[in-house]
Amino acid sequence: MQRALELARHAEEQGEVPVGAVLVLGDEIVGEGWNQPIGRHDPSAHAEIMALRDAGQRQQNYRLPGATLYVTLEPCPMCAGAIVHARIGKVVYAASDPRSGAAGSVFDLLPSDRRFNHVTEAEGGLLAEESAQLLRQFFRARRR
Repeated sequence: MQRALELARHAEEQGEVPVGAVLVLGDEIVGEGWNQPIGRHDPSAHAEIMALRDAGQRQQNYRLPGATLYVTLEPCPMCAGAIVHARIGKVVYAASDPRSGAAGSVFDLLPSDRRFNHVTEAEGGLLAEESAQLLRQFFRARRR
C-alpha cells in the first residue's frame, strides 16, 4: 500500500485526483497505475484500470487470477467490474468512498454480489487515514 500511496502522490503532482494502485501476484508487483483521466482525456483511466492494463501487458494475459490489488481508495462500480472480469483474487483498499464505493460503502459489487461468475474478496482500512488525508488536502486545495 505504501507504493500505491507513492503513485497517488504522483497523480496529485500531475493535477489528478490522488489515487494509486498496485497489482501483486505472488511476491511480485506486476502492475501499477495512478489516476490519469484528466491528462489522458479518458474517463476510464482510473488507477485500478491503469494497473490492470499494465499487468495485462506485462503478463500477456487479461486474466490475473490470484492477484491482489492494493488501491488507495475503494473502487468505483466501473473499476469493480474490470476487477471481476480480470479475475483478481483480492482487493485491499485504504480509504472508503462514501460517494461511489463499490466494495460496500455505496454498492456491494465486491465481494458480496454472488451473481457474478467470479467473486473477488475485498477489505478496507489499510493506511486509510493517510489516503483520506491526501484526498482531503487535494480537494481542499482545489476549492480555494
